[in-house]
Amino acid sequence: MTSNRFIYLILSTFIAGTLLIIFMQYNSAKNINNLMMGNRRLLNELKAGNQLRELDRDLLAAETRINRTVATGDTSRLKEVDEQLTEASGLIDSLRATSVEDSSLRNLERLSALANEKMTLKARILDSFRQNGTLTPEDFQVITQHRRMLFNEVNVASRSIYETRQHLLDSLSTFTNNSGRQAQRWSGVMILMVLISEAVLFWYIISRIHRQNQLIRQLDASEKKVREVSRIKENFMANVSHEIRTPMNAILGFTNLLKARNRDPEVAEFIDAIRQSGENLLVLINDLLDLSKIEAGMMRIESVPFSLRELLHSVQTMFAEKMNEKGLRFSVAIDETIPDSVTGDPTRLTQILANMIGNALKFTTEGSVSIEVNNKSLDGNRIRIGFVIRDTGIGIAREKLSEIFDRFQQAEDSITREYGGTGLGLSIVKDLVLLQQGDIAVESEPGKGTVFSFTLPYHLGAAQPMAPASPEEAASDYPDLRHIRILVAEDNKMNQSLLRHLLTARKLSFDIVNNGVEAIGKLQAGHYDLVLMDVQMPVMDGYTATQQIRMKLKLDIPIIAMTAHAFAGEREKSLQFGMNEYIAKPIDQRELFRLIGRFTRAQYQFIDLEYMRSISEGNREYEKSVTEQFIEAIPLDINMLQTAQHAGDLATIRQTAHNMRSDVAIMGILDKLRTWLDVLEYEPFETGKFQQAISAVKSICEQALPEARNFYTSF
Repeated sequence: MTSNRFIYLILSTFIAGTLLIIFMQYNSAKNINNLMMGNRRLLNELKAGNQLRELDRDLLAAETRINRTVATGDTSRLKEVDEQLTEASGLIDSLRATSVEDSSLRNLERLSALANEKMTLKARILDSFRQNGTLTPEDFQVITQHRRMLFNEVNVASRSIYETRQHLLDSLSTFTNNSGRQAQRWSGVMILMVLISEAVLFWYIISRIHRQNQLIRQLDASEKKVREVSRIKENFMANVSHEIRTPMNAILGFTNLLKARNRDPEVAEFIDAIRQSGENLLVLINDLLDLSKIEAGMMRIESVPFSLRELLHSVQTMFAEKMNEKGLRFSVAIDETIPDSVTGDPTRLTQILANMIGNALKFTTEGSVSIEVNNKSLDGNRIRIGFVIRDTGIGIAREKLSEIFDRFQQAEDSITREYGGTGLGLSIVKDLVLLQQGDIAVESEPGKGTVFSFTLPYHLGAAQPMAPASPEEAASDYPDLRHIRILVAEDNKMNQSLLRHLLTARKLSFDIVNNGVEAIGKLQAGHYDLVLMDVQMPVMDGYTATQQIRMKLKLDIPIIAMTAHAFAGEREKSLQFGMNEYIAKPIDQRELFRLIGRFTRAQYQFIDLEYMRSISEGNREYEKSVTEQFIEAIPLDINMLQTAQHAGDLATIRQTAHNMRSDVAIMGILDKLRTWLDVLEYEPFETGKFQQAISAVKSICEQALPEARNFYTSF
């Protein structure tokens, strides 16, 4: 509204200013035209004045010549009288053409008549001279009287014309002066208006710039405030997440341990109730965090290839047991035209399906829950896949369908009391669908069930790679975990107790400390193969401790961050501070042991890197060099031992056995080979005994070589 008013104000001001300028320009032009016209009339009057003076001169000259002729009797000068009177007649005609005043015209007509009478007088004088040779007294008296009368009337007429012309000149001068002053005045007004307009415009521009700067400062302050509020909110949610997930980690962890060890059916029921309550609370926490991430624009949609059928199979497996417990039929039908591999966000699809199926499971007591997957459209490399989730549950009233995706809304107020939940799940589902450029709809009827349908776009993906080995399979590659030493940095006592039970169950060697300072002290005092580092601890947090380990201790020991912060970017933040991986609380023990197996592959059944690391002092280039030397030298040494043994070359056997000691010592297998190398280096040659020793050395080395190669690939 303010913007429209401002536009109208500017438009009105522009129109008014334009009209005012036109008006002033019109008046200025009018006065300038009057000035120009007055000047032209003034010039004409000046010209007429000159002509009038010439007329007086000609009439006076004619009068003078007539007087001389009368006085002297010399008629030769009367010819010039004709010329002067003719010229006077021409001037009278010219003056008559330029005169507009009636009195001037009458006087000009009178002068013309007087000029004619002078011509008649001249003719009479000539006649008198021709007839008598001179003027008779009677003619002289008459001519003299007539001449005087003509002279007087010429003077009277000329004065009248002069007076009229003078009045006209005065009026023209006044008119011209007034027009000039008016033109000057309007020019001054225009200049003043331009200056005022420029001043107003300059003031307006300055005021607008000042106002704009104020708005920029206000917006900047507002943006800073919003960022600060967002940061505070994010920190608050992170702290809430941490504070709730930390005890939840212990609750669910101990519940799982208790369930695994319990054999009492009645106690199992109590354990399941505790576990279910904990999982429900965890769902609530996750919903709140997802809602917070969506509002903050931090929810990331990934684009990775995945197997749609494997994902649906996993979802079906996830809910199969709970469906069986309630006696519900659970089915999944997939359109055969849908390719198995697509590119999109499998995590968000799993979240959407899990939420909807969990919803259907919650509100369905008998009947079935089904998933239908259809091919909505296929356009080149882009496919739109439709998902339909049907249930035979309690249904939703028609008037409530429009509100079902609103936050904190459920179909009935009694649902929260009877079934639990917050009404956030479907709202988050809708947000996730819309974030992926999809659409969602619902149909339902009380007592007949509900049908949720949504469509998501995907790109056709390449064939899926083989699934990674399970944690148990990964661990089976290196089953002897007793030599792995783990340092646990965790301040929460319940989590310490949980990790103690989990690690002990896997026969892992570990130490537990309460903060980052204690962790650094332990790493300075002894050797560990991996650190489980909580990121939020007193005295020194996990991030700071990791930086100290990397920068001051110069250790490249694997560090796995343990955090209850569940926001997007937490893994990237952990990696930025020098950690190797990130695991969220509550800790999934399968994921935990998968990571331990992944980052402790340097602990092997045959080679032992402790001696190498003690002398390398963190020099990775040295470790790489000696490992490469071991991999290249050992096969040659074994081949040389076998060749020398067949040739009975005792000197070569002893020298080779002696040379091997340094290579096998650096890889930590000297203790396993010492007895057999002593036989080859110091005892008398005996074919059977030497053959047994060489076979033992070969067997141990051949088992150590793959481990050494695996360690070498870690550089």
